[in-house]
Amino acid sequence: MSQFFYIHPDNPQPRLIKQAVEILRSGGVIVYPTDSGYALGCMIGEKHAMDRIVEIRQLAEGHNFTLVCSDLSELSNYSIVSNVAYRLIKNNTPGHYTFILTATKEVPRRLMTSKRKTIGIRVPDNKIALSLLSELGEPILSCSLILPGEAETQYDPEEIRDRLEKQVDLIINGGYLGQKPTTVVDLTEDTPQIIRVGNGSATPFE
Repeated sequence: MSQFFYIHPDNPQPRLIKQAVEILRSGGVIVYPTDSGYALGCMIGEKHAMDRIVEIRQLAEGHNFTLVCSDLSELSNYSIVSNVAYRLIKNNTPGHYTFILTATKEVPRRLMTSKRKTIGIRVPDNKIALSLLSELGEPILSCSLILPGEAETQYDPEEIRDRLEKQVDLIINGGYLGQKPTTVVDLTEDTPQIIRVGNGSATPFE
């Protein structure tokens, strides 16, 4: 049975944030709110936790996970970023974007797409997510909480509890979240390529 924390979306309680991070550090899988719905998350180096996420989502091999970061200071550790790409990212974060970048050697091979060696990076505009990241001190390995056979990210924490309380270690109730998929932008080349138009405006990358 998972734990279930009610965390205030505007003023996250430090005690509960610390407990959530302890669960992550112990190898746990959590459900947490972002600005694009709820996500599944774990520590980067926890292969068993990553395998549990793959099982919950029933993901195909080679699925591109995302590193959710607190700010841009961590970008260079995990991705190769040109000056042009950095400016574009800086001007549009935090926000509803996922940026596809070339991964560095710091990123475990199993997290990259098999052919291109890329990784997704994003900085969410959500106070609970940012509080978790600040306390953790490193990115959270994440993917959107889209359950098998469904097309949209889960947004109702009570329903998530009903369906996943035996499969994850913690569910954070950060409120009822609307459907706000990110805009996905590939910045691996000189010219940005918009892979998916979501809630973030595509105009800055056109």
